[in-house]
Amino acid sequence: MRVDDVCVIGAGPYGLTTTAHLRASGVNARILGDVMSFWRTMPDGMLLRSSRNAISLSDPARSLSLDDFEREEVTQLTSPVARADYVRYGEWFQRHSIPDVDPRSVEYLTKIDGGFRLLLSDGEVLLARRVVVAIGLGNFSRHLPVFDGLPPERVTHSLHLRDCSIHRGKRVLVIGSGQSALEAAVLLVEAGATVEIVSRAPRIYWLAQARETSGGPGLLENLLYPPGAIGPPGINWCVKLPRLYRALPGPVRIRVFTRAVRPAGSDWIRPRFAGVTETLGRSVTTTEMVGDR
Repeated sequence: MRVDDVCVIGAGPYGLTTTAHLRASGVNARILGDVMSFWRTMPDGMLLRSSRNAISLSDPARSLSLDDFEREEVTQLTSPVARADYVRYGEWFQRHSIPDVDPRSVEYLTKIDGGFRLLLSDGEVLLARRVVVAIGLGNFSRHLPVFDGLPPERVTHSLHLRDCSIHRGKRVLVIGSGQSALEAAVLLVEAGATVEIVSRAPRIYWLAQARETSGGPGLLENLLYPPGAIGPPGINWCVKLPRLYRALPGPVRIRVFTRAVRPAGSDWIRPRFAGVTETLGRSVTTTEMVGDR
């Protein structure tokens, strides 16, 4: 039986870029999964929180960036980049860099002597010396136990809120104040729902970011907001540079981490947020059906 050097599980941005670089290094790498499947399930109308200069996929030749995609497809992307356009970009990247993605899913992974045994969705077994897991966040959504007693058709996770128009004319409660909650709230309002947000946080935090311009951010903006970093100026550099972060004293690392990843939303959501009712500093403790509500 053939034994691959590496099997990459997952065909999203991380799986695709990992495979591209492994193969360029001469590694026999097989990639399994549905291309950009996690991104295709996200809500229609969603925009990416990350700035444009942080979302290009990495290929060894550096010829498959978001700018390259725009030029070849003769298209002008919005800023922030729309989720649907990012899916198109990921599929374009895959066609150019890894045309032989195996669309089957891995059902079971077992450690064996000298490597791993993979059982696929159609029953075939593969062997690999090493495995890279790049399955994204779709399997790790958190569901609050307080909603377990409600009918499943009345409770959904933001990951599964693909078509907001089905909630037109309904009252919808959104729990949380991070990017997913805030953007889901405005998409629901714009689809015709009446929306209220409930969050434990005492306020909603909005993220300042480098301005997206046709020529890209200037030197000062790149210093204040380095590409790909998270958190406010100063803290974002601590997060971006792992060695600097690890050199900080333990209590300082905790404060930096908490400040960088607390729930917050992109500032471009804020002008669209006027139609959302805010109930802050509160938690949901019990739920029940009252009639059909």
